[in-house]
Amino acid sequence: MSTAPINIHATAVIVGKTGLLFLGPSGWGKSMLAFACITEAQRAGLDAALVADDQVIISMQGDAVIAACPPSIAGMIELRGTGIVRVAHIEDARMHYAILPGSASGEDRLPPDAEMASIAPGIELPVIRLLANVPFPLAVLMAKAPDIGR
Repeated sequence: MSTAPINIHATAVIVGKTGLLFLGPSGWGKSMLAFACITEAQRAGLDAALVADDQVIISMQGDAVIAACPPSIAGMIELRGTGIVRVAHIEDARMHYAILPGSASGEDRLPPDAEMASIAPGIELPVIRLLANVPFPLAVLMAKAPDIGR
């Protein structure tokens, strides 16, 4: 199945061969968490790069969810309070997980198992929930999904 490309508000990165698509409301910290994951991976000796920040072109190609970057913002990520910086990037990558905001308290403290996120019509990804203020976001993601980075 293939779908027409759609521009969504998100940040996409690749760690090893695993694509992480950060989704959530403005101000949640998508860009900073994605940047921290890239940095954490590189310090651990893993390949990691930005696909796109703020605007991600998402599509289905066969059974793969593909994220791509609009050329005008390639290699740029906004770090709130610091500004726009340039980082290692790739043009597009397969996405494997949707990273969504977690809840530190209340009934949503333990998210449902096998949760799926609808990214766009006909496009879904498995969800991993993440708090915005965790000091090592990649470590948390890898604890939940040990295949990340492989």
